[in-house]
Amino acid sequence: MIQVKKPKTPRFAQLIEWVFNPLQLMEKSAKTYGDTFKLFLTGNYPMVFVSHPQAIKEIFNANPDKFDIGRGNELVASLLGEQSLILLDGAPHQRQRKLLTPPFHGDRMKSYGELICEMTEKVISNWKIGEAFDVRTSMQEISLSVILQAVFGLNEGERYDEIKQLIASILDISGSPLRAMLVFVPFLQKDLGAWSPWGSFLRQRKRLDDLLYAEIQERRDNPDASREDILSLMMAARDEQGQPMTDQEMRDELMTLLVAGHETTASSLTWAFYWIHHHPEVREKLLAELDTVSDRDLTSIAKLPYLNAVCAETLRIYPIALIAFPRITKAAIEIMDCEYPAETWLMPCIYLTHHRQDLYPEPKQFKPERFIDKQYSPYEYLPFGGGNRRCIGMAFALFEMKLVLTKVLQNLDLSIVNNHEVKPTRRGGTLAPSGGKWLVVKGKRDVKVKVGV
Repeated sequence: MIQVKKPKTPRFAQLIEWVFNPLQLMEKSAKTYGDTFKLFLTGNYPMVFVSHPQAIKEIFNANPDKFDIGRGNELVASLLGEQSLILLDGAPHQRQRKLLTPPFHGDRMKSYGELICEMTEKVISNWKIGEAFDVRTSMQEISLSVILQAVFGLNEGERYDEIKQLIASILDISGSPLRAMLVFVPFLQKDLGAWSPWGSFLRQRKRLDDLLYAEIQERRDNPDASREDILSLMMAARDEQGQPMTDQEMRDELMTLLVAGHETTASSLTWAFYWIHHHPEVREKLLAELDTVSDRDLTSIAKLPYLNAVCAETLRIYPIALIAFPRITKAAIEIMDCEYPAETWLMPCIYLTHHRQDLYPEPKQFKPERFIDKQYSPYEYLPFGGGNRRCIGMAFALFEMKLVLTKVLQNLDLSIVNNHEVKPTRRGGTLAPSGGKWLVVKGKRDVKVKVGV
């Protein structure tokens, strides 16, 4: 049997590097120890990082009953709640997933498309010609407005504004590597009053909960079958026993959708704007394709091959989630000729898989063409995780990316300020682009759509 190697550095040093420089830690470990290595990042159990597609395939295709998966996500329980889809296993997980999946598919997506375009137009109308702006802040504004209106059906008003402000503020509590220590080190989670980081988080979470439960109660008291927002669909959904979701289940799933559907898309869009404008040849090729469709033809936009390749390469080079959800073994299991004992945390590593030289030659280079030249398996390319835990919002996120990029690029001529370099940085449990005002509007594009070219 193959032995899995581990770094000789102390465990706490591994955790510090994981929080402050995760890419360096993973790349250094992979270079030294190969496709599989151990790190100790939480508790006393080893986390085994795997990046070989065959190993990932065996993990994703194994019977989910062999693993505890929800328990591996306990770090976010304080934010999302114990009934969140990502903290559940077994039958409860299957039930919630079945109830939550329908809103993210089919005709529902078209109505969300109109909303995405409307929110994008509203945000970019505030950009001034000749003035640099903070791309990530603008993308967060779009994605949070979209998710609030798509999920809650909330139009602007007092409750909408307060929920929006609270979500942004709560997520910012772990918005830098230093502040992310709050997530990874439970010892720091002490309520030392309203001015302490954890105390502030608890009070803001309580206020947000009050608003969410008030909205749920209001919907229960005033049912409206014509509404198509996700909260209304969740309230109408019934499981196989004819039971609806409880208020707490709804609150926790709403938080999951708000957090997972907002930050991740905003970061992905920010990276996309960076890479497109960092590589003039990519921008020119993309604009030529975009100019063959109307920005109102949402179905055609979703099918554009080069736009799809640009989005795919954006999610490959710096995936927002560095690892798929951990699989904690319940009993000994064999993966690629290596036996792992019970309580081993198996970590399918998205970032390292996406940077394998054998799959992606010159992996540090942004090359959308690789997704036109080759079809990758779900074990070689996995920005949304995989197996029975693949993100239910994947289609929604890609649709939003494509529509926002099209709406902006068709209408505005943008350029990077002074060849600014955007770098990956830790933001809570995700990898995000560094901030700053690095994109500028040079003018408007007056494009006559060349349909059929």
